[in-house]
Amino acid sequence: QVQLVESGGGLVQAGGSLRLSCAASGSIFSINAMGWYRQAPGKQRELVADISSGGRGNYVESVKGRFTISRDNAKNTAYLQMNSLKPEDTAVYYCRADVVLPGAYYGMDYWGKGTLVTVSS
Repeated sequence: QVQLVESGGGLVQAGGSLRLSCAASGSIFSINAMGWYRQAPGKQRELVADISSGGRGNYVESVKGRFTISRDNAKNTAYLQMNSLKPEDTAVYYCRADVVLPGAYYGMDYWGKGTLVTVSS
């Protein structure tokens, strides 16, 4: 099976930076899009940024210019560089990947368990 493991979360002061990583492992033929989502207490999970297999990134308006999504296809890993962090960025950050299994014709969504990012004011 496929596992996604996020890392890099933690406590940071406002204005600081963190870099999240999401490593996919298991029986993987290829990975289409990968994305980062977040869920703050009492709120719904929202898309933060996603990236195509070709490296094209898309961002929610609130993080444009502060966050950068990237990926290393050889390592099946996605990254989220978060700069100029704000208290409102506090949330659990989840990774999602559209994974094509060997022998499959299309991808399936897999999710990580999340990593907590806390930004203090």
